[in-house]
Parts: sequence; structure tokens; C-alpha cells
Amino acid sequence: MKNAALFLLLILMASCKESKTKLRYLPDSNANLNHLTVVMPEKSWNGSLGEKTRALLETPYEGLPFDEPQFTLKYLPPSVFTGFARNSRNVLWFVKDSTARFQMIENLMAKPQLVAKVTGEDDEVQAYFLEDNISLLRATLTEKERIEKLRRIKKSPAKELDLQKRFQISLVYPTAYKTVKDTINFVWIQKEIPKGHMNLIAYALPESGLRGNVKKRILEIRDSIGKIYVPGRLKKSFMITEKAYRPFIYKTQKEGRLTYITKGTWEVANDFMAGPFVNYMIRDELKKRWMVIEGFTFAPASSKRDQMFELNTIIDAVVFE
Repeated sequence: MKNAALFLLLILMASCKESKTKLRYLPDSNANLNHLTVVMPEKSWNGSLGEKTRALLETPYEGLPFDEPQFTLKYLPPSVFTGFARNSRNVLWFVKDSTARFQMIENLMAKPQLVAKVTGEDDEVQAYFLEDNISLLRATLTEKERIEKLRRIKKSPAKELDLQKRFQISLVYPTAYKTVKDTINFVWIQKEIPKGHMNLIAYALPESGLRGNVKKRILEIRDSIGKIYVPGRLKKSFMITEKAYRPFIYKTQKEGRLTYITKGTWEVANDFMAGPFVNYMIRDELKKRWMVIEGFTFAPASSKRDQMFELNTIIDAVVFE
């Protein structure tokens, strides 16, 4: 009887311990999008380990007219990595330890949070494990930030149904975006920002629209659409693909649909305007068409990484109805 009671008591204690673990309070994380807190000794940050970290994570964001880092790094020495500082949404934490390894831990000190922990006996070992896992870290950070951006957008999404009515697709974008043009086969949605604007345009092409040299056709189609639908500020000016910069063009799959993603720079013929764009051409076999959705921004006085990240995130989440 005593043994049975003792066994029951142990089970109850274990259950209580498990419940407390499950109910562990985690504060909300904080930080701007695409920001990463890096924790290591100051000597390491000013030495080869810090140099390697910056080289691996401050690579240029693709498709911008001027280089901007994919991630903004915020350095913290271990002595101040306490309290509120531990609530950063993305953390790269270097710790001296006899066990050398790379770990990614979710919701360790806050939520949502990703902590990449690199351990090793010295800076050289830690640098090796960071470099060996950098592709995984970059891809994971990018996906986590995409999810976080969508979460923020969905807090106050626009209620406009122009895209659903016109093309039977839906995009989730903030209420700050407003439709400025809606024709038979073209919808233009715009968001005003300080000294500029961010834009989404959508149109459909027949299935035969990309026959021939696909890369050449994509740019030809962009330029023809710009000439018809996207005028510049001056008479006879219109948007075209900038010739001085060769765009990046990728062939991929999106929800099982063949997709071409193009990132580059646009300019206005007969005017002095330019900026980055991202163009998705998605094959819709059910409706025998190519659905084209593009985002572009004009903001000459500001950095454009976060603007293009927002547009890319919105387009990437398109739903076909």
C-alpha cells in the first residue's frame, strides 16, 4: 500500500513539474524585421570572428539598386545580454564551451524567437561552425521574418476585393494600400510613404505568352505593360526595365505551379525616376493563363530593403481561388 501511495505521489509530482514547464511564461519578443542581435565578447567582435560574422550575414539583399545588407546586425557583449535584451526576436549567441556545435532553438527566452547558439573552445572553431551552417541559418531567419511580417499585416488587412473580382486571386496587404487603377486586365494598388510610394500591380497573360526565350519575353512583357499602364510624371514617360542592371531571374515552383521570379531595377523612359521591383509570373493551368503580380517601390530618400521585403512577402502569399 505504501509503495502504491509513493508511486502515485511521484506521478503527481512529475505531472506538476511537467505542467509548470508547459506553462512557463515567456515575454513577447521585440525587434525590427530583418534585425539580428549578435552576442559575443568584444574582443571577438573586433577580431576575426566578428569579421566573419559580418561577412556571412551582411550580404547584399538581392535586387536593389544599391547594396543594403540582408540582415541588420546589432552587437551586444555578454555582460549586457540580460533582462530586456534577451527578448530580441532573432539572436546569434556565441558561447565558449568544450563542446563544439551549432544549435537553433525556438522560443528560448521570448516568443516568437529564434536563437542560433554557436559553441566551441575558441573563435576559430566557432567561426567554422557558423560558416558550415550559414545557409541553414539564413534560410531559417528569412522564413521566420516572412511569417512575422505576414502576422503583422494580418492585424489590419485591407478589405478591398478588386483582385478577387478581376482575377480570382487574393492577396493580404495592409489597409494603407489603395487601388489607384482597375481596368479589364490590370489592377494597380499603391501605398503612400514619405517622399514616395510602394506599388502592387497584377495582370493576366495567355498561356502562350511566354513561348520562346523566356527571360527575354519576361522583360519584353514588363516593358510593354509599363508603356500602356504605368506612366511617369512627364508626358510620354513610362516605366521600363533598367538596361544598366541585369535582373535576377529564377525558375521555381509555387504551390505546384511553375513560377518565374524576376528581381531587378525599373526606370522611367523620358524621366528621372527609378527603383527596385520583384515580378512573379505564375502559371495557372486551370485557367490556362499566366498570372503576373509585381511589386515596385519609389523612395529616393530612403533605404529600400524593408519596402521590397514587404512587397515580396505579400506577393509570395498569393492564394488562387
